[in-house]
Amino acid sequence: MHRIRHFTVTLLAIAVLAGSEVGFAQEGMETQGGQPPPGSRSSIQDFDYQIKYQRAFEAVLWNMPAIAIYSFRRAAFDNLGVKDNDIIAYSAPATPKLEAITANSSTPYITAFTDLQKGPVVLELPAASEEGSVYGQVVDAWQLTIADVGPSGLDKGKGGKLLFTPPGYTGEVPAGYIHVPSPNYRIALAFRSVRAPGKSAADAYQYAKQLRMYYLAEASHPPQQRFIDPIDKVYPTLPFYDERHFADMHAVMSVEPARPQDKVMIGMLRSLGIEKSKPFAPDEVTKKAMRQAAIDAWFYLQHWFDNLPKDKLYWPDRHYASLLMTDENKRFSFEYADSIDLIGRAAEYFWCTYMPKALSDSPATQYLMAMADKNGKPLDAGQNYKIDVPAQMPVKQFWALTVYNRDTMSFIYSDTNRTTLSSYDLDAMKKNADGSVTIYVGPKAPAGLDSNWIPTAGKRPLPAMRFYGGTEALNDKSFKLPDFERVE
Repeated sequence: MHRIRHFTVTLLAIAVLAGSEVGFAQEGMETQGGQPPPGSRSSIQDFDYQIKYQRAFEAVLWNMPAIAIYSFRRAAFDNLGVKDNDIIAYSAPATPKLEAITANSSTPYITAFTDLQKGPVVLELPAASEEGSVYGQVVDAWQLTIADVGPSGLDKGKGGKLLFTPPGYTGEVPAGYIHVPSPNYRIALAFRSVRAPGKSAADAYQYAKQLRMYYLAEASHPPQQRFIDPIDKVYPTLPFYDERHFADMHAVMSVEPARPQDKVMIGMLRSLGIEKSKPFAPDEVTKKAMRQAAIDAWFYLQHWFDNLPKDKLYWPDRHYASLLMTDENKRFSFEYADSIDLIGRAAEYFWCTYMPKALSDSPATQYLMAMADKNGKPLDAGQNYKIDVPAQMPVKQFWALTVYNRDTMSFIYSDTNRTTLSSYDLDAMKKNADGSVTIYVGPKAPAGLDSNWIPTAGKRPLPAMRFYGGTEALNDKSFKLPDFERVE
C-alpha cells in the first residue's frame, strides 16, 4: 500500500509540473485537424454514385490507348468475322466505311490481330523491292509499339520472320527469327502497303498478300493464309463514349497482366465491377455513372483541343499542330521517372493511333492538323474554307490533304465520299497561275471547282496535311504552310 500511495503521489506531482508548463486542457478547446472546418457540409448527396462517376471519368482518360486499339479488334471480330492471325488487306485506299481515328486514304491498309495466350506467333514480312514495300507498327495491348516494320524498322526493309512471344516466355527462340517479346498477350498491327514507282494501288494490294501470320507451333506446316478485304464493308473501329466503353475496358483488363503503374487504378475499377476473372454485370447506378463519365470525358478532351497549348503549334505564327504530339522524350509512353502525363497521353491517343516507338527529327511522314483559320478562329461546321497549296511542297514522295470530322476524328460520309486530295490528283485540279492549287473545304463546292473540293457534309472539319518523305525545309520549319481562310 505504501508503494502504491507513493507512486500515486509521484504521478500527481508530475501532472502538476506539466500543468504549470503547458496549462491544463480547457473546456471548449478542439484538436488541430482531423475534421473539416466548423459548419462544413458535404456537397455530395449520393456517395455511391459520386465515387463511381469520379473513378469512371479518370479511367476513361487513363485507358485511352488500350481502348482505342481494342476497339479495332472488337470491330474486326464482331463486324468482319476476323479471327486471330487472319490478315485484313484493303484492295484499295480506304473510304469513310473505315470508321477509324485519323486514317489515311492514300495507301491501302493492312491490319491483323493475335493472342499470345495461345503461344508465340510468327509474322513473315516480304522484302522491300521494285514491287512495293510495307511499313507500320506492331503494338501491344496498351498501344505501345513493340516493333516498327519497314526500311527503318526491325527488318530494315529486308523482310524476314518476326517471332512474338508472350509475357514471361522462357521457351526456345529458333534460329532465323527476329525475336520480339511482348509485355501483353493481345497484339495488333497496322501497315501501309506502299506502291513502288510506276505501280498502282492494285499492285500494292497484291504485294500485301505476301504477308503470313501463324503460330510458331504451326511453323513446320503453316496453314493457308486467310485474307479479308473489307473495302465495301463498314469497319466501325471508333471507341464508344457511353457505358459500352467500360465493357471494352473489362475485356482488356480480364486478359492483360497488371502493370505496376496501373495497380491503383485497377483496384479502383472494382467499384465499377471491372475485375479480372469476374463477369461484368454493373447495376443501374454504376451504368448511369459510367455513361455520364464517358460522355464528359469526350467533352473534356474536345475542350482540351479547342484550347490547345500554344507550345503544341508546329509554327508559332500558324495554326497547325502535329498529329504526333510526343512526350518530352519524343516517345509516346508519356512516362517519366516520377510520373505519368495522364492528360497528354489521353489527348494524343484520342486523335491518333499506331504511333512509332519514337519520333525522329526527320520523320518519314509528318501530319499537320489545322486547328484554326488564319485569324485564330476554330473551324466551324457548315462553313467554307480554302487553302493555297504551294507549287513546291517540301516532300520527296507526295502530299495529301485529308479532312476529318472533328467530333469523331474519322472520315466524313458524303455524297461523293471524297476524303482526300493529293499531289496524285493535281492533273485533275484547276491550278493557279503560279502553279499552286487552291483546295476548298466545306459543305458546297465553289462553281466550277468540284475537282478542287473536299466535302464536309455539315460536319466540323479537321483538315490534315500529310507530308510523305518530308524534306529538310519542313523539318527545320523554314517552310511554312499557309493557314486556312474562311470563304464568305
